[in-house]
Amino acid sequence: MTGQPDPAGCYVHVPFCARVCPYCDFAVVAGRDELIDRYFEALLAEITMEPEAGPLGSVFVGGGTPSRVRPDLLTAVVAGLRDRFGLVDGAEVTLEANPEDWSPERAAQLARGGFSRVSFGAQSFDDGVLAELGRLHRAVELERLVDDSRAAGFASVSLDLIFGSWSESPESWHATVERAIAAGPDHVSTYALTVERGTELSRQVAAGAPGPDADDQADKYTVAVELLTGAGYVHYEVSNFARPGHECEYNRNTWAQGDYLAFGLGAHGHRKGVRRRNVRRIDAYLEVIESGQRPEAGTEHITGWDAELERAFLGIRRAEGVEAPEVAAALADDFEAEGLLAARKFEIQNGVIRMLDPLFTDAVARVVLGLAAPGE
Repeated sequence: MTGQPDPAGCYVHVPFCARVCPYCDFAVVAGRDELIDRYFEALLAEITMEPEAGPLGSVFVGGGTPSRVRPDLLTAVVAGLRDRFGLVDGAEVTLEANPEDWSPERAAQLARGGFSRVSFGAQSFDDGVLAELGRLHRAVELERLVDDSRAAGFASVSLDLIFGSWSESPESWHATVERAIAAGPDHVSTYALTVERGTELSRQVAAGAPGPDADDQADKYTVAVELLTGAGYVHYEVSNFARPGHECEYNRNTWAQGDYLAFGLGAHGHRKGVRRRNVRRIDAYLEVIESGQRPEAGTEHITGWDAELERAFLGIRRAEGVEAPEVAAALADDFEAEGLLAARKFEIQNGVIRMLDPLFTDAVARVVLGLAAPGE
């Protein structure tokens, strides 16, 4: 052991979308494409405002829809990060992309500009489900993505899937997972559809539309686990599956409570026990940076017992669990946790907390966050 901390990660937010998906509650904008060039100038300026950090181990450019903007703007951000902080050899540089934006030419430009990993918002291989989710692509467009990306030079390709929309039958979801596997990605993420306050989906449900069913989603999650692990993917985190060597390093660093810088509208970062967040209104973001100030909306210092709880809360998402002896001891004395332990939903071994049934991760996390500090 060297005693050196792991390299920091970095998140960059690109908020522009062709339209806002009905389930999305991220900091996104539609119909404001005239601001794209100005926004990227602000991003590069914000990067120069960040205190120095050692070379970055991973970069994740998310959104929004980063693939919607010109490749030269995106690669300029990678160059700006490299110039300001440096990148470790073999650093993972991920771009989130929508299938309808992708082409071999665009992929090649991005790969030449430093992107090594692409994560596609595939969501479903059922055109009816895609329409319900507000997506602009069709299932047939998904089949070429992996091969096109590898041919362009991307070292790792991921597909994101969403399950649990009201029109999605069990047979549809089963077929989606099977077709995703057949496409040959290196990584697959599976997320349950959730109803977030303030979204179009929340308004539809409030007006009487059917919302996601928890039992249906549990069944579909189980199907995904069985099919993906049966196809050789490693279930390394609650929602994530990867071929060996293709785990998402940016996310692994986040779940390990590592440091990560953050740039862009509404971006959240963590550095040396301080969490910070940027403003969420694009006009305010641009005006603040153009006045020479950082676009910070708030900070939170995470120390002591709160830091221990957060480390456990994040770490239980990983298949290997998290070493947190003090939290483990408190869990062992908690009434609700005792029931989950007895039911073999999670285990504690030598101070390591590890999930045995990932469907109960949120239940264990709620218990963890409610634990009182020792002696209180």
